[in-house]
Amino acid sequence: MTKKPIIEMDRLKVDFQTKNGLVVGVEDLSFTINSGETVCLVGESGSGKSVSSLSVMRLVEYGGGRITTGDIFFSSSSGKKINLIN
Repeated sequence: MTKKPIIEMDRLKVDFQTKNGLVVGVEDLSFTINSGETVCLVGESGSGKSVSSLSVMRLVEYGGGRITTGDIFFSSSSGKKINLIN
């Protein structure tokens, strides 16, 4: 059985505008999740785990974040590839 990508994140960058200036929450993040895989994001506090997950769900904007560069592709079961950023 061939594993097909479900989620492809390519060079994601997410910024937050704060009262003290621009803060980069995630920079140059790329990964692929294939069908049948389980993925865990592991890292120190503040390393961008939640921001990355919220970006895939397009919820990061509701927390004040802005996806500034990169692509997030979702491949449906029919094979249609959708860019979640657009």
